[in-house]
Amino acid sequence: MSALLEVDHVSKIFSMGGLLSRRMVHAVDDVSFTIAAESPEIFTIIGESGSGKTTLARMILGLEHPSEGQIRFRGEPVSIRLGAAARLKFMANVQPVFQNPFEAFNPLKQVDRYLSSTARRFLKTTSQADVDRAMDEALVKVGLTLAEVRGRFPHELSGGQLQRVAIARALIPNPPLLITDEPVSMVDASLRMAIVNLLKSLRDNFGVSVIYITHDLATAYYISDRLIIMQRGKVVEMGPARVVLDHPEHPYSRLLKASVLSAEDAGAGKLDPAAELVTTSNDLLHKTTSRLEPRGDGRQVRVYPAA
Repeated sequence: MSALLEVDHVSKIFSMGGLLSRRMVHAVDDVSFTIAAESPEIFTIIGESGSGKTTLARMILGLEHPSEGQIRFRGEPVSIRLGAAARLKFMANVQPVFQNPFEAFNPLKQVDRYLSSTARRFLKTTSQADVDRAMDEALVKVGLTLAEVRGRFPHELSGGQLQRVAIARALIPNPPLLITDEPVSMVDASLRMAIVNLLKSLRDNFGVSVIYITHDLATAYYISDRLIIMQRGKVVEMGPARVVLDHPEHPYSRLLKASVLSAEDAGAGKLDPAAELVTTSNDLLHKTTSRLEPRGDGRQVRVYPAA
């Protein structure tokens, strides 16, 4: 089975502090996974703020260069040093969808102008009929039409509509891979499932693989085929989504699940996760030796051999 995307022992190290207090921080530490070309899937990256998930996404998009390891798309290395033609070809195949749709669009610019410029850039056409057709086809995939958005400014659309327009814009060049960074965190709770179901539809009906980046275990459980859980740059657990989230094994994975407030807990004052999980999870951060160890159920879990 050929690979659509290969992330091969990738690390990103940043230098922090001043001249006399400089230290090296692993924002991403030895991460590996593969997405197959023949089997579209939703691959989720879960982690809290500072876990490295967005830095990893930026490296996949070629916006950051790995300090170690390599990222390949269809066998070709992804690099920030691609020439203009190679960059355009890459971005036609790997498109981003960002967290805040209101920041993705200039409030003084009509949203269909973004769609039009994207169509002209990637489809290399000057025909207005071809541009309109490409815009409408992309919008229909996300449950909108060109007639609904033509001439409208961002403030005239709801957050959910605007995020769907952002996804439609990314779909215009028909990419096989979308990188979605917290795509539902800035829309109302009532609209989140509409966006999540849209991503599932893109996988099922149009063969688009999605890297879904989130800290929300509820949507991750619903949407994901496979996932990785990251803590301070390291993958602590990875595997089939239901296997990992139904019965998490690593203390940090268990802590994330224990931190989700359930309907049964509402009003009961059970806001604090198990104290021992917090302590254990924090203690493991200081371990200098660890490895991912496979389990019989398809997952891999980070273990910490005794020194």
